[in-house]
Amino acid sequence: MNNLSDAAPEVSLVVPVFNEVDNVKPLLKAISDALGSRSYEVVLVNDGSTDGSSAVLDAIANDSDCIRVIHFVRNYGQTAALTAGIRHSSAPIIVTLDADLQNDPADIPRMLEKLSEADVVCGWRKDRKDPWLSRTLPSRMANALISRLSNVPLHDYGCTLRVYKREYLEQIPLYGEMHRFIPIYVTWAGAKLIEVPVQHHPRIRGESKYGLSRVFKVLLDLTTVKFLRDFFVTPIYFFGWLGFLFVTLGLITAVAAIGFWTIWDHTALAACLTVISPMLAIFGVVEITLGIIAEVLIRMHYEIQGRAPYRIGSAVGVEPSPEER
Repeated sequence: MNNLSDAAPEVSLVVPVFNEVDNVKPLLKAISDALGSRSYEVVLVNDGSTDGSSAVLDAIANDSDCIRVIHFVRNYGQTAALTAGIRHSSAPIIVTLDADLQNDPADIPRMLEKLSEADVVCGWRKDRKDPWLSRTLPSRMANALISRLSNVPLHDYGCTLRVYKREYLEQIPLYGEMHRFIPIYVTWAGAKLIEVPVQHHPRIRGESKYGLSRVFKVLLDLTTVKFLRDFFVTPIYFFGWLGFLFVTLGLITAVAAIGFWTIWDHTALAACLTVISPMLAIFGVVEITLGIIAEVLIRMHYEIQGRAPYRIGSAVGVEPSPEER
């Protein structure tokens, strides 16, 4: 196993672990074989495992200087595990991958070389070894939808095997199932992405933690990402237009109600529209009010933290402040 010197490693590998007791040692052996003499560290985040992984991880960490282990008190999910691993890593280059040996560490050196062309290198499981109906098909549909809505086209948002330059991962807010949307977040910070085909192996040991139920979580998180991308700085545009739509529908409904009362003599329908009209108008006022409140909160967010609502990549004749970089 590679040992760290006093200097910081070249590469930090962040690996979430949840009930992978039989895969951890083979994974670390594959990482060592792949990276060879390169200086690296592995940050293993135990996400509340209950299968004996904790003891195995501690034993491995005690025998190697390049292994770091973080134990969660319970299962928080892959996003939280990646966040903790990234925060407690030290190298300027960060590699993320799964612990189930479906990602192949042998692909990492080639991905590291691609950093000369981009800031983030994303793996693409082009020949995926998962059940087609329950895993591959939903994944392809989700990838197409995410690419279209985010304007960040990738074939495989679900592949954890990725290589990042550290500066693009700092201050990215991750929660829920947001780890799959990291490529979108880093493009907001100006990162250049490339995608390369990587090997994908069938699971041999342990059980998969993924199912169709995750699709709904991803869709909800995608809605959040879409809102943050287009309306985070100006939420009034989202809530305001929605509010005006409700108010307009309320006015149209009110006119229709008057017509049914006075002209067409449809009493039952007129009564229904009379009830619906003020409700739509009230919803509209509420939406506009929410937009104004959101605008105030956004301004407080930037002013209290002293942050700028933009990021300067380079300048001539001007020295950007730390808040602008």
